[in-house]
Amino acid sequence: MKYLLAFLCSIFSLIVFSQTRTIPIDTMVVTTHNTTVKGTSFSYTATTGTQPVWNTKDDVIATLYYTYYERNNVKNRAERPLIVSFNGGPGSASVWMHIAYTGPKVLKIDDEGYPVQPYGVKDNPNSILDVADIVYVNPVNTGYSRMIPDKEGKFPKRDTFFGINADIKYLAEWINTFVTRKNRWESPKYIIGESYGGTRVMGLANELQNKQWMYLNGVILVSPADYKLYRTSQPVYSALNLPYFTAAAWYQKALPEALQQKDLLDILPEAETFAIENLMPALAKGGFISDNEKRSIAKKMAYYSGLSEKAILQNNLDVPTSFFWKELLRNKSGQTIGRLDSRYLGIDKRETGTSPDYSAELTSWLHSFTPAINYYIRTHLNFKTDIKYSVFGDVHPWDRQNDNTRDGLRQAMAQNPYLKVLVQSGYYDGATTYFGAKYTMWQIDPSGKMKDRFTFKGYRSGHMMYLRHEDLISANDDLRAFINGSLSKGKAAKY
Repeated sequence: MKYLLAFLCSIFSLIVFSQTRTIPIDTMVVTTHNTTVKGTSFSYTATTGTQPVWNTKDDVIATLYYTYYERNNVKNRAERPLIVSFNGGPGSASVWMHIAYTGPKVLKIDDEGYPVQPYGVKDNPNSILDVADIVYVNPVNTGYSRMIPDKEGKFPKRDTFFGINADIKYLAEWINTFVTRKNRWESPKYIIGESYGGTRVMGLANELQNKQWMYLNGVILVSPADYKLYRTSQPVYSALNLPYFTAAAWYQKALPEALQQKDLLDILPEAETFAIENLMPALAKGGFISDNEKRSIAKKMAYYSGLSEKAILQNNLDVPTSFFWKELLRNKSGQTIGRLDSRYLGIDKRETGTSPDYSAELTSWLHSFTPAINYYIRTHLNFKTDIKYSVFGDVHPWDRQNDNTRDGLRQAMAQNPYLKVLVQSGYYDGATTYFGAKYTMWQIDPSGKMKDRFTFKGYRSGHMMYLRHEDLISANDDLRAFINGSLSKGKAAKY
């Protein structure tokens, strides 16, 4: 009898604890909080949970995890801006801007962005929640967002979600549902995307207007990734990297004294002019460039990059960014510099080689973001699940074909006189460089008829410029100014 009882107890424990991990398809948790932004105290409501994605047959095929912040005691919600926020990757959760930039809480980090223990969050007195409500959206397989199997246990095809155009299509549908559920159709609307999120929101602007009939007041590109530039092996892309080289070398005190003694913003225009007017044409000539011109260009590149003429010539003037991160300090400290933020330093196993062993900046960020977001969601937002929060999720292979997002944004702007664009970039970002972002901005509207509706802002930091406290303040203030400057204020949408 004793053994039978023990056996039954063990079976019971297996039944109790051997449960399948699943995320609820349609749920939300609501909490109320208080904060002070720019010296003004107010309460706000945080709604976090999941909202379904449906296919054309109205079957649930996925659920997206989101967090929505609304300022309380707003007299007229219809006049209050709504911002839909995405990060990038592709495959990145909406964690970075959520708890480090625009949201009501930010990481416990030092003033330059480095991790501080114990990990956690603190109030963000610079959040734009004072002027706009914000929803942070996690695409499929990021955060707690997941695909949902059908009645037979089969998951939808991966190409339903994982590609430039597929991503834009289902997210636009999801936004439509969210805006309808939250009764925000009357509100001025903005979409903000960081890194690959820049590609995403350029495409979403057109998809929302022409497939969901949802018109926007603003599109914000934070350190945008433009796949019209990357992996093209063209002189344009290579030349656009040089001003970033200048910025990173200036920060690491690796430039010639004539440049090093000047302020960064005084020397970048020189590097930009050289990149466009001299380096780009030289690279276009390939192996048929004259020896004299090649040496002349290499000498000037060395002046603006901190690299040696020899190393530049050995790369035939086409210096990969990965080589730059390894080479810049090779003969000084022997350290590498960060890809996404070249203020960060790394230590490789060997000083030889053509690229760093790891991304010094990303490992530092994961050091602080991962514990903080898991703690924040469970403790502050009261959302609890055994599902793993995926800071980076499995979304590959990613279909990059038929990328018309840049022109999609142009069309959306042409159709909508209200629509304005803000581009924000860090000078020390070596992945999506600030000058590459400027170039993208210049190329969106070749006619030049809408150039007064574009604004560019640069910051003395990297990809996540808001991790530096000084830039957290100025970048949020720039967002406030952009929002205020793109509201209709009673004017009709007409040319």
